[in-house]
Amino acid sequence: MDVTEVLLPGVGLRYEFTNHEGDRVGIVAERTGDFELVVYVGGDPDEGRPVVRLNSEEADAVAEILGAPRIAERFADLTKEVPGLLSGQIEVRSTSPYANLPMGRTRARTRTGASIVAIVRGEDVIASPKPDEVLRAGDVLVVIGTREGIAGVDQIIQG
Repeated sequence: MDVTEVLLPGVGLRYEFTNHEGDRVGIVAERTGDFELVVYVGGDPDEGRPVVRLNSEEADAVAEILGAPRIAERFADLTKEVPGLLSGQIEVRSTSPYANLPMGRTRARTRTGASIVAIVRGEDVIASPKPDEVLRAGDVLVVIGTREGIAGVDQIIQG
């Protein structure tokens, strides 16, 4: 199945595919964190009929059900579309001063401007982790920001 990505300037990304019944389906990932599932009338991408809107928490639940490991890949794809925005992965080592502490204690976004957008924990992905999510040794943090911001988050996490 082919999934195409379309950058929607100022809005986010639209993912499109044709399902097994021939319906053209789109998922709009908005910069706000909200998502919209649409079906296109007659295959015209400008005439999408909204099926459902999901806030970020609801989208996270659906993503976990449907296969969350792909979320980290999609964040990486987003960074290709926005100049100056990069993604990085940072491992939480057992020696990290933040291992076994809530992520919010790092104050990473405030201190660096970069955002931790997901935590990869074994086979699971925690998308849009909340500040009270406890970091564990072995977690891999997916970070989006500038090169300097990502390096700053790495320095914070490594101590």
